[in-house]
Amino acid sequence: MNRKTVAVLPGDGIGPEVLDAALPVIEALGLPIDLEFGDIGWECWRAEGTPVPDRTWDLIDRSDAVLLGATTSKPRREALAELAPELRAAAPQYISPIIQLRQRLDLFANLRPVENYLGGGTPYRFCVVRENTEGLYAGLDWNHLPDEMWPLVAEHPNVRRSGRAGSTASIRLQTAHGLDRILRFAFETARGHGYERVTLADKPNVLRQSSAYVLERLEAIGSDYPEIPFEVLNVDAVALWMARRPERFGVIVAENMFGDILSDLGGGVMGGLGLAPSANIGEAGNYFEPVHGSAPAMAGRGRANPAAAFLTIGLMLAHLGFQDEAGRIQDAVRHVTRRRDRVTYDLGGAATTTEAARAVIDACREVPHTPTAAIVTIGDELLRGDLEDSNAGNASRMLGARGIPVRVRHTIGDDEATIADAIRPSLGRDDVIVVMGGLGPTSDDVTRSAVARALGRPLEHREEAWQGVVARLTRFGVAIHDDNRRQALFAAGADLLPNPHGTAWGCRTEAQGSTVIMLPGPPRECLPMLESVLRDGLPHLPEPPEVTTVFRRTLGIIEADAAALVDELVRDSGVPGKPAYRWHYPYVDIRLGCPPEAADDLAKRLDAALADHIVTDRDRTAVQELAELLDAHALGLTVDDRLTEGLFASEVARERATADGSGALDVALSGVWDGGDRTTHTGTLALTCTVQDETGEHTSTLTVPNRGPEVATYATEFAAWSLARHLTGRRTLTEESA
Repeated sequence: MNRKTVAVLPGDGIGPEVLDAALPVIEALGLPIDLEFGDIGWECWRAEGTPVPDRTWDLIDRSDAVLLGATTSKPRREALAELAPELRAAAPQYISPIIQLRQRLDLFANLRPVENYLGGGTPYRFCVVRENTEGLYAGLDWNHLPDEMWPLVAEHPNVRRSGRAGSTASIRLQTAHGLDRILRFAFETARGHGYERVTLADKPNVLRQSSAYVLERLEAIGSDYPEIPFEVLNVDAVALWMARRPERFGVIVAENMFGDILSDLGGGVMGGLGLAPSANIGEAGNYFEPVHGSAPAMAGRGRANPAAAFLTIGLMLAHLGFQDEAGRIQDAVRHVTRRRDRVTYDLGGAATTTEAARAVIDACREVPHTPTAAIVTIGDELLRGDLEDSNAGNASRMLGARGIPVRVRHTIGDDEATIADAIRPSLGRDDVIVVMGGLGPTSDDVTRSAVARALGRPLEHREEAWQGVVARLTRFGVAIHDDNRRQALFAAGADLLPNPHGTAWGCRTEAQGSTVIMLPGPPRECLPMLESVLRDGLPHLPEPPEVTTVFRRTLGIIEADAAALVDELVRDSGVPGKPAYRWHYPYVDIRLGCPPEAADDLAKRLDAALADHIVTDRDRTAVQELAELLDAHALGLTVDDRLTEGLFASEVARERATADGSGALDVALSGVWDGGDRTTHTGTLALTCTVQDETGEHTSTLTVPNRGPEVATYATEFAAWSLARHLTGRRTLTEESA
């Protein structure tokens, strides 16, 4: 394919930063496109008296497409005030660069695709096609009525009350030329992009005469596209159904003002203007622009969402003939926004513009990602606490072993709407959604209909499952009731999962890129079924990468301080992975998953960063570690632990496997309260552990919050930790001297 030239006009505000972040996707996709940068916008106006210099028009004229970042416009008075002093005297007229581009290039069609990139709910995909050159934005707008118009409005009762000086008017201009080309563009868009319907959004019940002519032109143009149905709806009804049922639309076409309003509503439907791309197509050129505007208050803060810029580049690539690459960008944005692990603040994340853009480019390059799962367990008895929700924990462990960590778990009662609402947000966001429980024959078993509702599919009877129910009940001499028939109902298109241990068969199905697995509730039935699916039924998911977990249990450091140290350590190491922290009094556990070849280096870094706080690299307490050391060296203890009233001595004795040996160690544990005491739990407790042996006296100290009676547990674990460190150090010295 011949090389293409794209004129890149970064513009104002956040325009330059979102394009800087997104444009590397062109190189990442290996496209034969040359980027030439030009000037446009407010700084051009201030310095040169025009927002679109002649050199920029020359660049546009020799380019195959124009990619615009964003431009700022201000009222005439402010525009003149910001001009360079030598230009202000001439009082040039400020005309928005957007208006200039549309007029000079005759860009009659504005295209705004709207798609469910965030996932969840019913899938939708439609676009708004707006006519750019006429309608109420044709410029036929008067502050003072011209003489020719006065006779047309003079008899209106409000005009008679207000007088000529107090009346204004605008004309909605619509022509055969303008209507025919925008309607034909709408039908061509539907045909070329697989949209099933064209909807004209107008106001025929009020604007009866002009709307009647629009309908004539719609019928004439529509006759050339017999395979595409069309309709006319009131624009207010279109707005309502865009918000309530966006999946019913294909191409919505409207005159300028109606289209302007509906296209921004489309941005809101899809999650905000940070996701909204646009294209302006005309007789003499084109330009492609993210919809979010220049947003000057956000400029330079690194918070702008680059997704709209990526989707806009995708529109441009499709226009230039690179359809496959455009599709890859759309898929990448869909993947990143549904994962939401590297998205900007407007989508609920904390990523910078650059970080979010890098996530999209990585996805375009098909950088492997870690799949995620959601678990929904169902039953009023779980919410009441009548039964422990063991299924959720077991399923989490099984999914984790398959390399699919669980992102979210829900426990839901037997309510169809609530179950469906719990499933929908994970559709398209999580690779696997496991729904467990509520598949019995009784009226409160509503999971089947809830799953079908979430998927937007009808329930259908599956004879194979019904025969399985009948055979099992017959085998055990159990009566068959009509209610048992609901156990043969499944969402349309689902693959059945036989249940060898019960009558409630399960199923699995694909929806919006997620695998939905519906299983019965009894653990004896659902867990073997889930194991089978995870083993044989997820070929589309990659095998889990080999991961080594580096584990450290720490004492004497709060979770926030540990996380600050470890997060920085992981960032500096460049090793992919996400640290996990668990606080359980008095410990903070740290887990780092990493490639096996990086584990030793990462462990050394972790030990250096947390040297004064590490208790063990095993899932054991300090008391357990101490008991093992005492047993290994046949050591006994002489303990003064009045501080814990004997808790330390009894805990150590309970963990030991053998009786106390010879070579006793003298241990003294004491504490000083500051701001509280043994019964008034405020302030702090300064702990001191002193060990006396043949090598001398060794002391450790630690100050902890006096938060409650459990501070005795902290003192016990601190004393065990201090003594274990002393014994380990003594053993190391002995080994070195030997």
